[in-house]
Amino acid sequence: MTNHAEPDRARPANQGRRVAARNRAALIAAAREVFAEQGLNAPLSSVARRAGVGQGSLYRHFADRVALASAVLDENVRQIERAAAEPDATLKSVLGVVTWHLTRSTAFVDLLRVRGDDEQARELSARVRAALEGCPPEGRGLSADELMLAIAMVSGAVAGPTPTERERLARAAWGLLGVEVGPLRSVEIVDD
Repeated sequence: MTNHAEPDRARPANQGRRVAARNRAALIAAAREVFAEQGLNAPLSSVARRAGVGQGSLYRHFADRVALASAVLDENVRQIERAAAEPDATLKSVLGVVTWHLTRSTAFVDLLRVRGDDEQARELSARVRAALEGCPPEGRGLSADELMLAIAMVSGAVAGPTPTERERLARAAWGLLGVEVGPLRSVEIVDD
């Protein structure tokens, strides 16, 4: 009997944790987009497809729709915290990040109401408030309470079929409040 063993080849390194982290990040980004376009009841298969992963991967990371949406909310707040921690952070620049999330995660306001427990909402709100308090005041010098109220008011005004339309409305709402925001942007989170 002849042994037809394949010659030794260098096997690719197991990238399990790196791939898992990359898949999780892709799922969160895809969920933000899909839920913003189709609402929280969008098929989770659409999220997996947009992320470029199978549904099994989605369910390995997130037990259900609420867990996925909660992860997106947490990621939004982490980006706001990261923006506030940047060396050249200003209130204007951080409000640009807040507004970017308001215009792209509008469906998540419903999640906080649907869950029935406000503990997550209070915790996330406290984190946003703390991030904003760390920014040097500009212009009118709004207090943290006034800033949180302004964010709530702007989020109520943000509606529209496209991110461009929602951005236009958000900027108009901030303008009516006399608050200038920086460029609307997301912030990359790099986990070590």
